[in-house]
Amino acid sequence: MVTVSRFATEESRWQALLARDQHAKGVFVYAVRTTGIYCHPGCASRLPKRENTLFFDTVTEAVQAGYRPCKRCKPDTVSSQTRVQELITQACRQIDESETPPTLASLAAQAGLSQWHFQRVFKTAVGMTPKQYAKARQVERFRNSLKESESVTNAIYEAGFGSSSRAYENTRERLAMSPSQYRKGSSGVTIHYAITPCFLGLITVAATDKGICAIEFGDDPATLLTQLQDRFPKALLSEADKTFSERVQQVIAFIETPSKGIELPLDIQGTAFQEKVWQTLREVPPGSTVSYTDIAQRIGSPKAVRAVAQACAANKLAVIVPCHRVVRSDGAFSGYRWGIERKRELLKREKDSSKS
Repeated sequence: MVTVSRFATEESRWQALLARDQHAKGVFVYAVRTTGIYCHPGCASRLPKRENTLFFDTVTEAVQAGYRPCKRCKPDTVSSQTRVQELITQACRQIDESETPPTLASLAAQAGLSQWHFQRVFKTAVGMTPKQYAKARQVERFRNSLKESESVTNAIYEAGFGSSSRAYENTRERLAMSPSQYRKGSSGVTIHYAITPCFLGLITVAATDKGICAIEFGDDPATLLTQLQDRFPKALLSEADKTFSERVQQVIAFIETPSKGIELPLDIQGTAFQEKVWQTLREVPPGSTVSYTDIAQRIGSPKAVRAVAQACAANKLAVIVPCHRVVRSDGAFSGYRWGIERKRELLKREKDSSKS
């Protein structure tokens, strides 16, 4: 997903430059003081020293600062793909900086495209519509404001919500609790949990009143408990009672035999894009594997492969959201937050079960 926020800081731009990240092309250019040249971040030229590097949002800014284009990557020669990417970047920046989300009509007019075409290319590049992106950014601002503002009311208006009812309507599902509870580090929220053995080592199962909010594997109970407490720093963690223990056994049974399915309520917390990826992953049958590219295509965002990988990495509901079924395009195993060996064992069991 190409967004302004992803490359908003100099440090993130420097890391993109080191990685020669092609996703940053069109989002910014960099210039080298010692040579007087500016390049695209994906340029194959020798990497400059950090202290000699400057970053500009546009080619025009680099030229106005007195830098000339690189003859190797030719940043002044704009391809149609790069031009579209620049238009989307400008639209994202406008959404980020506007107090009130701009309309689709105004964004399309600024880009010089029809509303239908603009929405299509925006969704392809970003992974969601302009309206969804604006809503996600507003919720993100609200989440950050809750931690810094003196009151929930201040945070509501700082994030650009016109009323408290609109803020609660748009953020309750994302926060998994009321804004005031989130601001207090989940103060007043009771999270039931259990840490118990399974065939993959130890497993934590935790739930809010809405449903299961975390399923994680590990080897040390103290570490698993610390990780849960870090996620909800002021929540009241309550060890499993008999009723919750039954829910835990359902989760373990599902992990051992995923083909039987599970009907427990879930408290899935993520951005609109992440939730779209996670829901698509849940449609991949046990014993099957897909690539990040496959998932990107299924959600209608074929260029958002990297964003799909990031959504998989952010998953907190092991196996129920089966990110272990995602492999590289060549079939090789990619990363898994709970360890490659657990991923290999999960896939082996599923494939063996599908044959029997």
